[in-house]
Amino acid sequence: MENVNRINAEKVKIPANTKKYNIVSLFSGCGGMDLGFEGGFDFLGKKYDSNPFNIIFANDIFKQAADMYEDNFDQKVERRDIKELDLNKDFPDEPVDVVLGGFPCQSFSYAGKRKGLSDPRGQLYLQMIRVIDHYKPKMFIAENVDGIRNSRKNKEGQNVDTSALDTILHDFDEHGYNVQYHVLLAADYGVPQMRRRVIIMGIRKDLGDVTNEYYPLQTYDLTGKNTGRKWLTAKDGIDDLWNKVNKTVIPNQTSRDISKAKFYPGKKMQGNNRIAADRPSPTIRAEHHGNIEAHYRTTLPDENDMNGWRRLSVRECARLQSFPDTYNFTASASSAYKAIGNAVPPVLAWNIARSVYYTLNSLKSKK
Repeated sequence: MENVNRINAEKVKIPANTKKYNIVSLFSGCGGMDLGFEGGFDFLGKKYDSNPFNIIFANDIFKQAADMYEDNFDQKVERRDIKELDLNKDFPDEPVDVVLGGFPCQSFSYAGKRKGLSDPRGQLYLQMIRVIDHYKPKMFIAENVDGIRNSRKNKEGQNVDTSALDTILHDFDEHGYNVQYHVLLAADYGVPQMRRRVIIMGIRKDLGDVTNEYYPLQTYDLTGKNTGRKWLTAKDGIDDLWNKVNKTVIPNQTSRDISKAKFYPGKKMQGNNRIAADRPSPTIRAEHHGNIEAHYRTTLPDENDMNGWRRLSVRECARLQSFPDTYNFTASASSAYKAIGNAVPPVLAWNIARSVYYTLNSLKSKK
Protein backbone atom coordinates (compact mmCIF):
# COMPACT_ATOMS: atom_id res chain seq x y z
CA MET A 1 0.00 0.00 0.00
CA GLU A 2 2.03 2.92 -1.31
CA ASN A 3 -0.73 5.51 -1.80
CA VAL A 4 -0.49 7.08 1.64
CA ASN A 5 -0.19 10.64 2.91
CA ARG A 6 3.24 11.62 4.16
CA ILE A 7 4.50 14.44 6.34
CA ASN A 8 8.08 15.44 7.13
CA ALA A 9 8.08 14.50 10.81
CA GLU A 10 11.13 16.62 11.54
CA LYS A 11 9.23 19.74 10.48
CA VAL A 12 6.14 19.07 12.60
CA LYS A 13 6.01 21.80 15.23
CA ILE A 14 4.52 21.11 18.63
CA PRO A 15 3.47 24.26 20.53
CA ALA A 16 4.46 24.65 24.16
CA ASN A 17 1.89 23.47 26.69
CA THR A 18 0.29 21.12 24.17
CA LYS A 19 -2.02 18.72 25.98
CA LYS A 20 -0.62 15.20 26.01
CA TYR A 21 -2.38 12.25 24.45
CA ASN A 22 -2.73 9.14 26.63
CA ILE A 23 -1.21 5.92 25.33
CA VAL A 24 -1.75 2.28 26.23
CA SER A 25 1.28 0.26 25.13
CA LEU A 26 0.89 -3.48 24.47
CA PHE A 27 3.68 -6.01 23.78
CA SER A 28 5.96 -3.20 24.95
CA GLY A 29 9.24 -5.12 25.11
CA CYS A 30 12.08 -2.95 26.36
CA GLY A 31 10.30 0.15 25.06
CA GLY A 32 11.72 1.09 21.67
CA MET A 33 8.37 2.25 20.32
CA ASP A 34 7.47 3.93 23.61
CA LEU A 35 10.76 5.80 23.78
CA GLY A 36 10.15 7.15 20.30
CA PHE A 37 6.65 8.30 21.24
CA GLU A 38 7.92 10.01 24.39
CA GLY A 39 10.91 11.56 22.61
CA GLY A 40 13.37 13.73 24.49
CA PHE A 41 16.58 11.86 23.67
CA ASP A 42 19.77 12.24 21.64
CA PHE A 43 21.15 9.85 19.04
CA LEU A 44 24.45 10.30 17.21
CA GLY A 45 24.54 13.99 18.07
CA LYS A 46 20.99 14.70 16.88
CA LYS A 47 18.29 15.75 19.32
CA TYR A 48 14.84 14.18 19.14
CA ASP A 49 12.55 16.54 21.02
CA SER A 50 9.86 15.45 23.43
CA ASN A 51 6.49 14.44 22.02
CA PRO A 52 3.06 15.12 23.57
CA PHE A 53 2.31 11.51 24.48
CA ASN A 54 1.84 10.09 27.96
CA ILE A 55 2.19 6.34 28.46
CA ILE A 56 -0.28 5.26 31.14
CA PHE A 57 0.01 1.48 30.77
CA ALA A 58 2.61 -0.98 29.45
CA ASN A 59 2.47 -4.76 29.17
CA ASP A 60 4.93 -7.52 28.31
CA ILE A 61 5.50 -11.10 29.52
CA PHE A 62 9.26 -11.14 28.79
CA LYS A 63 10.49 -10.52 32.34
CA GLN A 64 13.93 -9.24 31.43
CA ALA A 65 12.53 -6.80 28.87
CA ALA A 66 10.01 -5.56 31.44
CA ASP A 67 12.82 -5.10 33.96
CA MET A 68 14.80 -3.04 31.47
CA TYR A 69 11.72 -1.01 30.61
CA GLU A 70 11.11 -0.14 34.26
CA ASP A 71 14.78 0.73 34.77
CA ASN A 72 14.60 3.26 31.94
CA PHE A 73 11.05 4.62 32.08
CA ASP A 74 8.94 6.14 34.82
CA GLN A 75 6.33 3.47 34.23
CA LYS A 76 5.54 0.07 35.70
CA VAL A 77 5.03 -2.89 33.36
CA GLU A 78 2.16 -5.32 33.74
CA ARG A 79 3.90 -8.68 33.26
CA ARG A 80 0.97 -11.06 33.05
CA ASP A 81 -0.18 -12.66 29.82
CA ILE A 82 -2.42 -10.15 28.05
CA LYS A 83 -5.04 -12.88 27.55
CA GLU A 84 -5.40 -13.14 31.34
CA LEU A 85 -5.91 -9.44 32.00
CA ASP A 86 -9.32 -8.10 33.00
CA LEU A 87 -10.10 -4.97 31.01
CA ASN A 88 -12.15 -3.50 33.85
CA LYS A 89 -9.77 -4.31 36.70
CA ASP A 90 -6.23 -4.47 35.32
CA PHE A 91 -6.20 -1.50 32.94
CA PRO A 92 -6.30 2.20 33.87
CA ASP A 93 -9.71 3.81 34.19
CA GLU A 94 -8.73 6.80 32.07
CA PRO A 95 -9.49 8.02 28.56
CA VAL A 96 -7.04 6.60 26.02
CA ASP A 97 -6.20 8.37 22.77
CA VAL A 98 -3.79 5.90 21.16
CA VAL A 99 -3.12 2.18 21.52
CA LEU A 100 0.32 0.96 20.46
CA GLY A 101 1.13 -2.67 19.81
CA GLY A 102 4.01 -4.53 18.20
CA PHE A 103 2.23 -7.86 18.48
CA PRO A 104 4.59 -10.89 18.30
CA CYS A 105 6.11 -11.43 14.88
CA GLN A 106 7.83 -14.84 15.12
CA SER A 107 5.06 -16.69 13.29
CA PHE A 108 5.30 -14.27 10.32
CA SER A 109 9.08 -13.81 10.15
CA TYR A 110 11.03 -15.16 7.18
CA ALA A 111 13.55 -16.44 9.74
CA GLY A 112 10.91 -18.49 11.58
CA LYS A 113 8.72 -21.51 10.83
CA ARG A 114 6.11 -19.35 9.09
CA LYS A 115 3.06 -20.78 10.86
CA GLY A 116 1.28 -17.47 10.43
CA LEU A 117 -2.16 -17.11 11.97
CA SER A 118 -2.20 -20.80 12.93
CA ASP A 119 0.41 -20.04 15.59
CA PRO A 120 -1.23 -18.77 18.83
CA ARG A 121 1.33 -15.96 18.82
CA GLY A 122 0.07 -14.95 15.38
CA GLN A 123 -3.39 -14.39 16.83
CA LEU A 124 -2.34 -12.00 19.58
CA TYR A 125 -3.45 -9.04 17.48
CA LEU A 126 -6.94 -10.11 18.60
CA GLN A 127 -5.94 -9.13 22.14
CA MET A 128 -4.98 -5.73 20.81
CA ILE A 129 -8.45 -5.49 19.27
CA ARG A 130 -9.95 -6.47 22.65
CA VAL A 131 -8.21 -3.51 24.27
CA ILE A 132 -9.19 -1.20 21.41
CA ASP A 133 -12.84 -2.26 21.77
CA HIS A 134 -12.64 -1.36 25.45
CA TYR A 135 -11.08 2.09 25.14
CA LYS A 136 -12.20 3.10 21.63
CA PRO A 137 -9.11 5.29 21.16
CA LYS A 138 -8.88 7.88 18.43
CA MET A 139 -6.08 5.92 16.76
CA PHE A 140 -4.02 2.77 17.01
CA ILE A 141 -0.61 1.89 15.63
CA ALA A 142 0.41 -1.75 15.13
CA GLU A 143 3.83 -2.94 14.00
CA ASN A 144 5.10 -6.20 12.55
CA VAL A 145 7.66 -7.78 10.23
CA ASP A 146 7.46 -7.40 6.45
CA GLY A 147 6.84 -11.15 6.17
CA ILE A 148 3.29 -10.65 7.42
CA ARG A 149 2.37 -9.52 3.90
CA ASN A 150 3.20 -12.95 2.47
CA SER A 151 2.14 -15.23 5.32
CA ARG A 152 -0.62 -17.45 3.87
CA LYS A 153 -1.59 -19.81 6.68
CA ASN A 154 -4.99 -19.15 8.22
CA LYS A 155 -6.02 -19.77 11.82
CA GLU A 156 -6.70 -23.44 11.04
CA GLY A 157 -3.23 -23.92 9.53
CA GLN A 158 -4.47 -24.11 5.94
CA ASN A 159 -2.71 -22.39 3.06
CA VAL A 160 -5.00 -19.69 1.68
CA ASP A 161 -4.91 -16.92 -0.92
CA THR A 162 -5.52 -14.19 1.65
CA SER A 163 -2.45 -12.98 3.53
CA ALA A 164 -2.27 -12.70 7.30
CA LEU A 165 -2.02 -8.93 6.85
CA ASP A 166 -5.24 -8.84 4.81
CA THR A 167 -7.04 -10.78 7.54
CA ILE A 168 -5.70 -8.51 10.27
CA LEU A 169 -6.62 -5.32 8.39
CA HIS A 170 -10.13 -6.69 7.82
CA ASP A 171 -10.55 -7.53 11.51
CA PHE A 172 -9.45 -4.06 12.62
CA ASP A 173 -11.87 -2.55 10.10
CA GLU A 174 -14.71 -4.67 11.43
CA HIS A 175 -14.10 -3.18 14.88
CA GLY A 176 -14.70 0.39 13.80
CA TYR A 177 -11.42 1.67 12.38
CA ASN A 178 -10.34 2.86 8.96
CA VAL A 179 -7.01 1.15 8.46
CA GLN A 180 -4.08 1.13 6.10
CA TYR A 181 -0.50 -0.02 6.22
CA HIS A 182 2.83 1.15 4.92
CA VAL A 183 6.23 -0.53 4.92
CA LEU A 184 8.86 1.70 6.50
CA LEU A 185 12.61 1.19 6.13
CA ALA A 186 14.44 2.34 9.25
CA ALA A 187 17.43 3.58 7.23
CA ASP A 188 15.14 6.11 5.52
CA TYR A 189 14.73 7.92 8.86
CA GLY A 190 18.28 8.13 10.19
CA VAL A 191 18.67 4.63 11.67
CA PRO A 192 21.90 2.87 10.58
CA GLN A 193 20.08 -0.39 9.85
CA MET A 194 18.22 -1.99 6.94
CA ARG A 195 15.14 -2.92 8.93
CA ARG A 196 11.77 -3.06 7.18
CA ARG A 197 8.58 -3.07 9.21
CA VAL A 198 4.90 -3.00 8.37
CA ILE A 199 3.20 -0.14 10.22
CA ILE A 200 -0.58 -0.44 10.44
CA MET A 201 -2.40 2.79 11.21
CA GLY A 202 -6.05 2.95 12.22
CA ILE A 203 -8.33 5.91 12.86
CA ARG A 204 -11.76 5.62 14.46
CA LYS A 205 -14.38 5.78 11.74
CA ASP A 206 -16.36 8.63 13.27
CA LEU A 207 -13.24 10.81 13.27
CA GLY A 208 -12.00 10.35 9.71
CA ASP A 209 -10.84 7.99 7.03
CA VAL A 210 -7.45 6.97 5.68
CA THR A 211 -7.13 10.30 3.85
CA ASN A 212 -6.71 11.87 7.31
CA GLU A 213 -3.78 9.60 8.24
CA TYR A 214 -0.15 10.59 7.73
CA TYR A 215 3.02 8.52 7.65
CA PRO A 216 6.49 10.02 8.08
CA LEU A 217 8.16 11.18 4.89
CA GLN A 218 11.51 9.62 3.98
CA THR A 219 14.34 11.94 5.08
CA TYR A 220 17.44 9.85 4.16
CA ASP A 221 18.27 7.76 1.09
CA LEU A 222 21.10 5.65 -0.34
CA THR A 223 22.95 8.42 -2.16
CA GLY A 224 21.37 11.52 -0.62
CA LYS A 225 20.20 12.60 -4.08
CA ASN A 226 16.52 12.57 -3.20
CA THR A 227 16.57 13.81 0.39
CA GLY A 228 19.88 15.62 0.78
CA ARG A 229 21.06 13.12 3.39
CA LYS A 230 22.67 9.74 2.81
CA TRP A 231 21.72 6.68 4.81
CA LEU A 232 23.77 6.40 7.99
CA THR A 233 26.20 3.50 7.78
CA ALA A 234 27.23 1.00 10.42
CA LYS A 235 30.49 2.93 10.68
CA ASP A 236 28.56 6.13 11.40
CA GLY A 237 26.71 4.31 14.15
CA ILE A 238 29.34 2.32 16.03
CA ASP A 239 32.90 3.08 14.90
CA ASP A 240 33.75 5.08 18.02
CA LEU A 241 32.94 2.08 20.24
CA TRP A 242 35.47 -0.40 18.79
CA ASN A 243 38.30 0.43 21.18
CA LYS A 244 36.09 1.24 24.17
CA VAL A 245 35.36 -2.27 25.42
CA ASN A 246 35.73 -1.99 29.22
CA LYS A 247 36.97 1.60 28.72
CA THR A 248 33.86 3.79 28.70
CA VAL A 249 31.05 4.94 30.95
CA ILE A 250 28.60 4.19 28.13
CA PRO A 251 26.68 1.16 29.44
CA ASN A 252 26.72 -2.28 27.80
CA GLN A 253 30.15 -1.98 26.19
CA THR A 254 32.11 -4.40 28.38
CA SER A 255 33.51 -7.84 27.65
CA ARG A 256 30.46 -9.29 29.41
CA ASP A 257 28.27 -7.55 26.82
CA ILE A 258 29.76 -9.42 23.87
CA SER A 259 28.61 -12.87 22.74
CA LYS A 260 31.36 -15.49 22.95
CA ALA A 261 29.79 -17.71 20.28
CA LYS A 262 32.50 -19.17 18.03
CA PHE A 263 33.01 -18.48 14.36
CA TYR A 264 33.39 -21.40 11.93
CA PRO A 265 35.68 -20.91 8.91
CA GLY A 266 34.21 -21.96 5.58
CA LYS A 267 30.68 -22.48 6.87
CA LYS A 268 27.57 -20.60 5.83
CA MET A 269 25.48 -20.22 8.97
CA GLN A 270 23.62 -17.58 10.93
CA GLY A 271 25.90 -14.81 12.17
CA ASN A 272 29.05 -16.40 10.72
CA ASN A 273 29.98 -13.18 8.94
CA ARG A 274 30.86 -9.54 9.52
CA ILE A 275 28.63 -6.58 8.86
CA ALA A 276 29.81 -4.03 6.29
CA ALA A 277 31.18 -0.67 7.40
CA ASP A 278 29.99 1.40 4.45
CA ARG A 279 26.26 0.71 4.52
CA PRO A 280 23.52 0.32 7.13
CA SER A 281 23.75 -2.88 9.11
CA PRO A 282 21.49 -5.83 8.38
CA THR A 283 18.46 -6.31 10.62
CA ILE A 284 19.38 -6.86 14.26
CA ARG A 285 17.53 -10.08 15.04
CA ALA A 286 16.05 -11.26 18.32
CA GLU A 287 16.41 -15.00 17.75
CA HIS A 288 20.12 -15.19 16.95
CA HIS A 289 20.92 -17.54 19.86
CA GLY A 290 24.22 -15.77 20.46
CA ASN A 291 25.21 -15.76 16.80
CA ILE A 292 25.05 -12.02 16.37
CA GLU A 293 27.17 -10.84 13.45
CA ALA A 294 30.77 -9.75 13.81
CA HIS A 295 31.99 -6.15 13.81
CA TYR A 296 33.42 -4.97 10.48
CA ARG A 297 36.77 -4.29 12.17
CA THR A 298 39.26 -7.01 13.04
CA THR A 299 42.38 -7.29 15.20
CA LEU A 300 44.44 -9.16 12.56
CA PRO A 301 45.96 -8.03 9.24
CA ASP A 302 44.17 -10.84 7.41
CA GLU A 303 40.52 -9.78 7.46
CA ASN A 304 39.39 -13.29 6.61
CA ASP A 305 41.07 -14.79 9.66
CA MET A 306 38.19 -15.28 12.06
CA ASN A 307 40.56 -15.32 15.02
CA GLY A 308 40.61 -11.52 14.76
CA TRP A 309 36.84 -11.12 14.72
CA ARG A 310 34.54 -10.27 17.59
CA ARG A 311 30.79 -10.18 17.69
CA LEU A 312 28.84 -6.96 18.03
CA SER A 313 28.39 -5.85 21.61
CA VAL A 314 25.04 -5.14 23.22
CA ARG A 315 25.71 -1.40 22.97
CA GLU A 316 26.71 -1.65 19.32
CA CYS A 317 23.46 -3.47 18.55
CA ALA A 318 21.60 -0.82 20.51
CA ARG A 319 23.30 1.92 18.48
CA LEU A 320 22.39 0.18 15.22
CA GLN A 321 18.81 0.15 16.52
CA SER A 322 19.07 3.89 17.37
CA PHE A 323 18.77 3.57 21.14
CA PRO A 324 20.42 6.52 22.91
CA ASP A 325 23.52 5.80 24.99
CA THR A 326 21.54 6.78 28.10
CA TYR A 327 19.42 3.64 27.79
CA ASN A 328 20.93 0.99 30.08
CA PHE A 329 20.14 -2.62 29.19
CA THR A 330 20.17 -3.94 32.75
CA ALA A 331 20.17 -7.64 31.92
CA SER A 332 22.43 -10.44 30.76
CA ALA A 333 23.87 -10.03 27.29
CA SER A 334 21.61 -12.78 25.89
CA SER A 335 18.45 -11.12 27.23
CA ALA A 336 19.63 -7.68 26.11
CA TYR A 337 20.39 -8.90 22.57
CA LYS A 338 16.90 -10.44 22.38
CA ALA A 339 15.16 -7.32 23.69
CA ILE A 340 17.06 -5.07 21.30
CA GLY A 341 16.31 -7.33 18.35
CA ASN A 342 12.60 -7.30 19.18
CA ALA A 343 12.41 -3.53 19.57
CA VAL A 344 11.18 -0.86 17.21
CA PRO A 345 14.08 1.54 16.54
CA PRO A 346 13.34 4.59 18.73
CA VAL A 347 14.30 7.05 15.99
CA LEU A 348 11.88 5.37 13.57
CA ALA A 349 9.22 5.39 16.30
CA TRP A 350 9.87 9.11 16.93
CA ASN A 351 9.11 9.83 13.27
CA ILE A 352 5.95 7.74 13.47
CA ALA A 353 4.94 9.55 16.66
CA ARG A 354 5.29 12.97 15.03
CA SER A 355 3.16 11.85 12.10
CA VAL A 356 0.55 10.47 14.53
CA TYR A 357 0.51 13.79 16.38
CA TYR A 358 0.07 15.60 13.06
CA THR A 359 -2.80 13.25 12.19
CA LEU A 360 -4.53 13.72 15.54
CA ASN A 361 -4.06 17.47 15.42
CA SER A 362 -5.49 17.63 11.91
CA LEU A 363 -8.78 15.95 12.71
CA LYS A 364 -11.83 18.18 12.52
CA SER A 365 -13.52 16.32 15.36
CA LYS A 366 -11.78 15.03 18.47
CA LYS A 367 -14.46 13.10 20.25
